[in-house]
Amino acid sequence: MSDKQVILDLGGISAVARLLKTSPQRVWNWTHRGIPARIKIAHPELFLKDKAVVRKHMTKVKKKQK
Repeated sequence: MSDKQVILDLGGISAVARLLKTSPQRVWNWTHRGIPARIKIAHPELFLKDKAVVRKHMTKVKKKQK
């Protein structure tokens, strides 16, 4: 799965930017250049290959935002 697809699966550029407390511009750049390894290592709960784990995490995040 491409990094762009991972970002889209996590809810899109704005959602990922909010989760990582960074700018949407930076996340948008990752859709073209790839997500830096240091970001993937720092946030394994978001970038695990197991989609079930990612979905479970996103459900918790959405509940917190409400």
